[in-house]
Amino acid sequence: MLSFSNYHIEPIQIQDSWNLCNFIVANEDRLKRYFPKTLAQNLTPDLSRFFTEKKTKQFLLKEEFLFIIKQTGRKEIVGLVYIKELDWTKKQGEFAYCIGYPFEGLGIITNAVRKLSDYAFINLKLETLQIIVHKDNLASIKVAKKCNFAWIKTLKKAYTPPNEHPLDMELYELYNKIEA
Repeated sequence: MLSFSNYHIEPIQIQDSWNLCNFIVANEDRLKRYFPKTLAQNLTPDLSRFFTEKKTKQFLLKEEFLFIIKQTGRKEIVGLVYIKELDWTKKQGEFAYCIGYPFEGLGIITNAVRKLSDYAFINLKLETLQIIVHKDNLASIKVAKKCNFAWIKTLKKAYTPPNEHPLDMELYELYNKIEA
C-alpha cells in the first residue's frame, strides 16, 4: 500500500467489487469515452465481482496492474490507476487513470502517478512508462507534465472511442534514470 496526504493506493481486491461498482456507476458519463470496457464490466455488483476476480488474477500473473485510490480510513473508491500494455521485453508499461467527480483537481492522480512510477521502476523493474492522452484532455496532460513525463509524438488514429472516428493521441514517456 502506498500513501500520500489523506489517500492511499492499493491493488484491487475482490472485496472491492461493490465499491468499484458504485464508483463506476457514479462516474459513468466521464468513463464512457476512454474507459468503455471498464465501464461495461462494472455496471452491476455481479459484473464487478467477475471484473475484480479477473483483475486480481492478472495482477498476480503480472499481466496488468489495477490500483484503487481511497481516502484513508474510508472504503469509497475515489480513483483508479492501471499499469497496462506491459511489454516485459522492452520493460515498458502504460498508465491509464480516472478520478471521481468530487475529487478532480485536487492533485490525487498526480500524486498517485508519482508514487506508482516509483513502484513500477523499483518493484516491477520497468524502464519506460507511458501516458497516452487526447490533446483536449488538459487535466491528463497536466498530470503527465507534473510527473515529468516528456511529450514524445502524436500517435495518428491511435484510439477509437465508442461510436466515434479514430482520434490522434499524444504520447508522453518517463524513463527510469539508471545510475552507472
